[in-house]
This record gives sequence, C-alpha cells and structure tokens, in this order.
Amino acid sequence: MVKTVAIIGAGISGLGAIKACLEEGLEPTCFERSNDIGGLWRFTDEVEDGRASIYRSLVTNVSKEIMCLSDFPMPDDFPNFLPNQKFFEYIRLYAEHFKLVKYIKLKTTVCQVEKHSDFPVTGQWLVTTESNGERRTDIFDAVIVCTGQHAQPAASLSSFPGIETFKGKILHCREYKRPIGFDEKRILIIGMGNTGVDIATELCTKASQVYLSSRQGVWVFQRIAKGGLPFDLGFIRRYYNWINNIMAPAVSRWMLKKFMNDQFNHDLYCIQPEGIVWKEPLVNEELPSRIMSGSIIVKPKVTKFTETSVHFEDGSIVDNLDVVVLATGYDYSFPFLDESVVKKDDNKGSFYKKIIPLGIEKPTIAFIAFILPVGPTMVVAELQSRWATRLFKGLHKLPDPEEIKKEMLKDEQLRKRWFATAENNFRRTDYITYMDDIASDIGVKLDIWKLFLTDPVLAWKVVFGPCNSYQFRLTGPGKWDGAREAILTQWDRIEKPLRTRGIKQTSKSSLVSYIPWIFCLGILFVAFALRV
Repeated sequence: MVKTVAIIGAGISGLGAIKACLEEGLEPTCFERSNDIGGLWRFTDEVEDGRASIYRSLVTNVSKEIMCLSDFPMPDDFPNFLPNQKFFEYIRLYAEHFKLVKYIKLKTTVCQVEKHSDFPVTGQWLVTTESNGERRTDIFDAVIVCTGQHAQPAASLSSFPGIETFKGKILHCREYKRPIGFDEKRILIIGMGNTGVDIATELCTKASQVYLSSRQGVWVFQRIAKGGLPFDLGFIRRYYNWINNIMAPAVSRWMLKKFMNDQFNHDLYCIQPEGIVWKEPLVNEELPSRIMSGSIIVKPKVTKFTETSVHFEDGSIVDNLDVVVLATGYDYSFPFLDESVVKKDDNKGSFYKKIIPLGIEKPTIAFIAFILPVGPTMVVAELQSRWATRLFKGLHKLPDPEEIKKEMLKDEQLRKRWFATAENNFRRTDYITYMDDIASDIGVKLDIWKLFLTDPVLAWKVVFGPCNSYQFRLTGPGKWDGAREAILTQWDRIEKPLRTRGIKQTSKSSLVSYIPWIFCLGILFVAFALRV
C-alpha cells in the first residue's frame, strides 16, 4: 500500500500533486530546487539552471475561468488574462489556502531516483537529494514528477548552416527578459510560436527592424473575440467539442480555416499554415498590426548565415543583422532517472494515459503535465494528479498489457484524426476528450444526460457554457460543494474586472440570447440520432 510520495517540483503542477495526495490520505514530500514555489510562473531577472524562464511582459494566453484550478476560483477582480506576476499571486494564494507550503523542501535538488532493490515486489523508490551541500537518500512508496516541459531549450545551432561565423549576438528565448539593449538593432527571431511572436511584438517598438522567420506559418487567435469576451470562452465548450468530433476532419479543418481568416486574412499576411498537419495556434492580438505597419517583416525558413547576414529559402537576404533570437521551443528530459524507466518515443508514446511509463513493473511513478492539450495544461495536470494518487492507492487499476496496447493504438489513431499526423506529437491531445477519459477512470466524469433530468439549469451551463475545471468537482471522489455555484457565477467573475467605471449594464432580451443555443441543441440531437 502506497503511503509516502515524493513530488519533484513545486510549480503549479507540483502544488496540485501535493493537494491530490492529501485528499487521498497520502504523505507527500515535495522537493524544489529553487528558493520559492511557482515554477515557470515565478519571474526572475536571472536565468536559473534547470528551471523554466519567462520574460517580464508574459501574459497568460488562456483566460482565468478556463485555467483556474477546480476548487479554487480566481478572485473576481483578477483580469481575465493574467500578467505573469498576477498568476504567480494566484499560485501563492492557492498554496496558502490549502496549507501546502509545509510539505515543500526548498533549495533541495533531486539528484537521483532509482528503483529499490525489491521494486518488483514493493514498487518503492530511492530518492537522493542535495541541500546545503549535504546529500541524503530516502525511501518513498511512489514518485510524482512535475519538473515541466520548458526548462531545456530545443535549439540546435548545427541546424543553421554558417551560424558559427555570425558575429552578432545569439540567444535562446529563455534568456530574454526585457526589451533592454535592443534599441535600433536589426533583429531576427526564428520561430513563430507564442514566445517568438510575443518577443517580436515587444522588440519591434525598440529595434530598427524585426524579422520573424517561420517554416510553416501559423493560425493567430486574438485574446478578444466577438463581443469583447475572451476568445477561449467560445470554443472550449462541450457542444462544440461534440460537433467537432462528429464532423469529418476535412470539414473541421475547413471551419477552423474560415474562422481564423474571418479575423484577418492569414494568406495575405503570408502566415497561413501550409498543408493539413495541425500546428498549434498562437495567441497574440498585436501581430497583424505590427506586420501592417512594417515594424515586423515575416520571412520564410532560414537557409544559412554569414558573418553579418542571413539567407532565406526564397532567396532573399537580410544584411547588417545584429541579433538572432532562437524561439525554437523546448524539449524535456529526466536526468535524475535511469533511461530504462522512460523510453522516450514522441511518435508511438512513452506513457499510458500520458502519465505512467509503459512497461514498468509497478505503476508507482507518475509524470504530470508532460502533455500539450488544446486547452489549459495546469487544469489537465491537476486531474492527472488526482488520477495518479488514486492509482497509487489501488482505487483503480491499470488494464492488462494487451488492453494498454489497444488504448495506445487508439490514441495514435485519434491524433491522426485530430492533427492529421501521429508523428512527433504524442503529447498532443484534445482537451475535453482527454479530461473526460481520465475523469471516467476515477469516477468524476459527469453523466450529462442524467444531469439534464436532475438539474437542467446546471446541465445547460455545462454543455453550452465554457468547459472549466469546476465540472470535475461536481460528482465522485473529491467532490466540492462549491462547484455548482462556481459554474453559475463564472460570468460575474469574467465581467467584474471590466466594469471599472460603475456604468450600469444595458439589459438584453433573455429569449433572443438563447435562440442560438436552442438551435445548436437541436442539431446535436439530430446528429446523435443519425449516429444511432
């Protein structure tokens, strides 16, 4: 029987893991190498070895009601998209509210995690840590790894011919902190993800010119959607997810393309993704205007560098280049673990349910938040920890090896359907589908059709409103009595930070506002009837 659990990392995933252990009566000890909690979301001016690094201006790209944890709504006066320091404040409030800090050992590095000599029988682990120059080894019944996906740069200079001859400054985006020292510089940013574009739109106000290189283009969401509301409140909804999963993939891709180009013509701006393979959209409202004003110039793939210039795939050249910023993403590794524990395979997969290493004799180690959902990672991480701790206690069990193979194959097929490929994307998943899958394993998935009979008002909000984490506290183990109220009052918390002038809201016709939802419900029932 598992009792003691070692948790590696005290970011928001690690805090959620501590709380999940306490809910199941386990005894957690969390090891954090730095001097404070917060992980990725704790900004420092220095880049710390082994810890994720962010820039001062970082703002969340998911709104607060979608990304908050399941039994701790964000304060109603918090903005809908949080600057990093505000989200760090939420993390601290969460840790204080649930009294989690006393389970954390700060300035303690995990040096090694290895199987106990009788691991095939007990499933125990030997965890070696170092603090203040002293090493010690302790035995734990289970381990939860929450070290994150953003500490190890994926950039390889060898992939850019001639870059070793470049005389200007080269840095990875994790080294970027503030727009200081870039005045009147000619800057190339390689990589068109969220970080690369954030840095580009910030630096273009200081630099003489910013160039943004992208191999494939990207879809761009703007934080503010039609009506002035956060964009994710509109598409992270159950009814939308159901419709999307019923439709043929080609139709889904056509609808996405139409929706994105209704914001602005991506093809006109030379950033429309090529082909049908999914590329994660980025969230940035400034990029189109910066391209329109010429302060950012979009370029294709880099082919080579010289001492002072860069050459691109289309034959164009930029001379007198001063700075290159590599926004080429991150990789992950587990230097404290023997390679035999996790066999990395980003095609077929490394983890059952994206949590438990494949082929391990005893499932007493869990990897949390090594996942790329089309939705908030921190919410997924919280439910993953609840799933893992109940597995540790034997309250649910892994299927037999043959069934695991079938489920891994099913995941591969779903990734091909959703993202048009299963290559190099094992961590990717559909947010609501994945959440419901692991929720059903531990008895916290809602019976929505039953809910329509017992609580139709709540059911309506659950299906047609934003799909937030509170839904996974409405029933089953870990049920929270405040979950229903949190769902019904979420729009108050969304609107509160916007109403700062005290002007009375114009009333709307309630009947008119429900007509689109009634229409969508009719379509859903017809679709399900046709499937049956």
